[in-house]
Amino acid sequence: GGPRPGRPAVGALDGEWTILVVRDLLGGTRRFGELRRSLAGISPKTLTDRLRGLEEHGLVERRIYAEVPPRVEYSLTSAGRTLEPVLVALSQWGRSHSL
Repeated sequence: GGPRPGRPAVGALDGEWTILVVRDLLGGTRRFGELRRSLAGISPKTLTDRLRGLEEHGLVERRIYAEVPPRVEYSLTSAGRTLEPVLVALSQWGRSHSL
């Protein structure tokens, strides 16, 4: 699936933790457990929901490896990587406004 037509682009980043998930994936491919450790305080359900939402918008790719136990890795798609300057700008704006 790709982005659903008619939904505002900003909807892809809606929800607490979503921007932090994207920020972590800008650093490279991560497994679910790595994301949970990095995002202290996020519940497994919330992380799953955020990853699914990002995947629905075509920003995150989930790859499942046929191993025992199965290994699942998440990475940003090329569209997801284009969010980097947006997140950098948000971070700079937050610092300049002491938020």
